[in-house]
This record gives sequence, structure tokens and C-alpha cells, in this order.
Amino acid sequence: MSWSDGSRRAVLTGVLLALAGCGFTPVYGPGGRGDALRATIRPTEPDTDLTFAFVRQFEERLGRAAVPTWDLVYTIATTEEALAIDGSNNITRYNLEGTIDWTLVPAGGTQMVLSGRETTFTAYSATGSTISTLESERDAERRLAGILADRVVTRLLGEASGLTR
Repeated sequence: MSWSDGSRRAVLTGVLLALAGCGFTPVYGPGGRGDALRATIRPTEPDTDLTFAFVRQFEERLGRAAVPTWDLVYTIATTEEALAIDGSNNITRYNLEGTIDWTLVPAGGTQMVLSGRETTFTAYSATGSTISTLESERDAERRLAGILADRVVTRLLGEASGLTR
């Protein structure tokens, strides 16, 4: 079955009207939650390459807070697991798993407003030279931090309906 342009437009218009009727507001649209949280959250200062990559991605998504309204306190833990072993008993691939526990508190305060735990993983190859394996591991850590940051931002945007101060 082939849909004409008119049929597709009619279906899309119907979907958009249905979403508008239920109070749907795009996160990054005018008046959306993304706008309300933009440049208001200050993550804990990074102290490792992993946390630096996390903060960089977090601030890329929500902006850097010049005068923060909220503090994001977090802890990232990682574990590494061998995934593949060749015939010579050499590990050729690793799985890097990461977990972030985070809490959102008013700037300078201690009372938790939101909290959560996000987990994800990445993998990297260990089949090249020592230098290429180390760079693959660093790249996997950067990707892991970026995914964790994206997940925290997504949760904040989804759950932060009453975070205007």
C-alpha cells in the first residue's frame, strides 16, 4: 500500500492535534521544560577524565550555569569485564559498564529534590598495539560518560515539571 502526500499530511495533522489537545509541549519548545532548566544546574566539579567528559556533555545539553539555581551531585562507578578471548587466551574485547547515582539539590542547599540512578555500557577492542588499546579504552570512557549525561538530562527533563524557583 502506498500513501500519498495528502494522506501522510492528514495523519500527521491528526497526530499533532491529538497531542496538542492533551497538553503536549515540546521539551525544547517555547515554554518547555528544556527552556526552564537551561543554564540553571551546576554539576559537581569534575576531578577525573570520566567526570570531565560527563560534565562537558551535560553542559552541552543544558548549558553552563553562570548563576546556578540547582546543584547536581553525582558519583560515577565503572567496572570492566572481558568479553572475548582468542585461541591464545588473549582478551580481545572489553565491556565497560557505568553507573551514576545523582541528586538534584537547591544551589548551596542539602535537601534533595530529585534523585536517580542510570546505568549503561560501552565496549572497546584490545586487538591493536598497547597505545591503540589505551586510546580505545579512553574513547569508551568518554562515550560512557556522554551516554550517562544524556540519560541524566533526559530524566531531569522528564521529571522536573515543578523545578522553577
